[in-house]
Amino acid sequence: MSLPHAILTALLEKPSSGLELTRRFDRSIGYFWSATHQQIYRELGKLEAEGHIRALPAEQPTRGQKKSYEVLPAGRAELARWTAASQDPKPYRDTMLLRLRASAVVGTEGIEADLRRHLALHQQQLTEYQNIEERDFPPGAGSPQDRLQHLVLRAGIDLETFWTQWLTHALAEFAELPGENA
Repeated sequence: MSLPHAILTALLEKPSSGLELTRRFDRSIGYFWSATHQQIYRELGKLEAEGHIRALPAEQPTRGQKKSYEVLPAGRAELARWTAASQDPKPYRDTMLLRLRASAVVGTEGIEADLRRHLALHQQQLTEYQNIEERDFPPGAGSPQDRLQHLVLRAGIDLETFWTQWLTHALAEFAELPGENA
C-alpha cells in the first residue's frame, strides 16, 4: 500500500506529470521505493478515481498533452493518516545471504566472485549517495523538510556503509577458507 503514499508525497512536494514523477522516482524516492512507469500511471489513475488527486487544468486544450497532477485535501488527509499509523518492521529477506548459507552445504562455486560484484555495486551506490549529500545537504541546519529528507538519505548512506563493510569482512573470511576458496 506504500506506492500510492510515495506518489502522494512526491506530488505534495511538487505537482507533476506521470513522466516527471517517473524521473523523480529514478532520482530520489526510487532509491528506497522503486516503481515502474506503468505502476506510477496505474496508481495515478486509482488516486484520481478515489478523489485523492486531480489533473491540473491545461492552459490550452491539446490532444496528447501530458497531465500534471496535484494532491487534493482528501489525498493530504490519507497521507497524514498513513504517516501517523504505526507499522511493524518488515522481515528482512536477502538472496545473497540465503545463497551464502546454501553454499555452506552445496559448495561455494561462484559465490566469492558475486560477493566481489556486490561489493563493487554497494561501493558505487555509497559514492552516489555521498555525492548527493554533498551537493544537496551542505553542513548546517536546513528547513524541517530538508532535514527529514537528509535523514532518509543518511539511512541509505548508513545501509551502504554497512554492506560495504560486511562484504569486505565476508571476502576476508572467504580468503581464509581451506580448499577450493583459497
